[in-house]
Amino acid sequence: MAVPPLSALPPLTGLPFTAHVGLPDRCRRIASLAAVASRHLVAGAADRLTARSGRRALPGRWPRLLSDLGPTYIKGAQLLSTRSDLLPPAICSALACLHDRVPAMSAAELDQALADAYPDPENWPFSTFDRSAIAGGSIACVYRATLVDGTPVAVKLRRPGLRHAMEADFALLESGARWLERLPPLSKVPARRIVRQLGSALLRQLDLAQEGEALAALRANLAEFRFLRIPAPIPGTSGPGALVMEYIEPLDRFAPGDFTNEDRRQIVRNVLQSVYRMLFIDGLVHCDMHPGNLYLAADGLVVLLDAGFVVPLEPKVRLLFARFFMHLSLGRATEAAETVLESAEHIPPDCDTDGFRAEITALVKETYGRTAGQFRLAPFATRLFDIQRRHGVAAAPEFVFPLMSLLVLEGMINDFDVDVDFQGEAIPTLLVALNRY
Repeated sequence: MAVPPLSALPPLTGLPFTAHVGLPDRCRRIASLAAVASRHLVAGAADRLTARSGRRALPGRWPRLLSDLGPTYIKGAQLLSTRSDLLPPAICSALACLHDRVPAMSAAELDQALADAYPDPENWPFSTFDRSAIAGGSIACVYRATLVDGTPVAVKLRRPGLRHAMEADFALLESGARWLERLPPLSKVPARRIVRQLGSALLRQLDLAQEGEALAALRANLAEFRFLRIPAPIPGTSGPGALVMEYIEPLDRFAPGDFTNEDRRQIVRNVLQSVYRMLFIDGLVHCDMHPGNLYLAADGLVVLLDAGFVVPLEPKVRLLFARFFMHLSLGRATEAAETVLESAEHIPPDCDTDGFRAEITALVKETYGRTAGQFRLAPFATRLFDIQRRHGVAAAPEFVFPLMSLLVLEGMINDFDVDVDFQGEAIPTLLVALNRY
């Protein structure tokens, strides 16, 4: 099957947000965030003073606070909710509702979103449209509708007025990153470029036409995997800020208690197989495979929804990441250290490269052969970045995306099958990928 052209998914520009978000706009955003935080702080204090609530009410307030702060913060919470190894289970459970249960648009917001998407009543493509959202996310809400030919569809509608607040958020984060880079321990960390790359990727989720192209590309790339289903975009029915897709029902949440041990193992291996295909062969990576975007259909197929946070990897990034992961999976510690050096954006002239190699080699040897229950990507990545920071070896910011895709997925994998060989499962795909270069 021919892969659709990815003209709508160009490489991330990483342009500075501070260049087009002025200081007055940043100050207004700070004031808005402070007002929201203050309101919830007061409400949280009141909760703790009541005899019935106490400390137990606090985790439940986090989703409301983050929803009010906006999509930038909701996205961060979605990532953290999968990390039960880093946060208390009560907080992870509370944040998990932000995957697809963010409060829906108001009636007025829905009217505005529909008017923006379908300004000409003559081109209204639906015979019925259910105004009750079936899912609510940080960027958009999803509604059920029926096309004029009787086809049931899912309609993803972008929330009005998000871009301005999100750009201001990333301008503030970029300003903070600039100060971090002035600190001696972080002077070689490209913090501003990381913020720009992440910000560009997240803002690209506002373009639902681009998401439609990403859905079509993922469907083509992963068509050989019969265990995976991705909804198809419906041509000629979408509008600005609206994406119309096939409707898949019924869908069940990923819940490990609903399956036998063998079923859980197979589900994990199927998901890993598709992710490794994206990372190492196709170079079109879904960075948002959290429980709100992964479901099971009635026929047992894994259903992958929402292609908003899909990022293309440059061939060089894909090759170097594949080499490092292969060396990691096979325990080739010395070769892994050399790949890290090869992928570095900057190595200072006075760098102790022998010492750097020795530390990376020791790290890889420690993690070789560990199962999902024994290996944690977040601590591993933290140690890897700390070694790079101390030696002044600056990693390319683009590597944050393949790491993010695995970090988001790792929490689900550990819930389903702690015995899976997280690294070893990648070897067959890596062999295919590296033979193509």
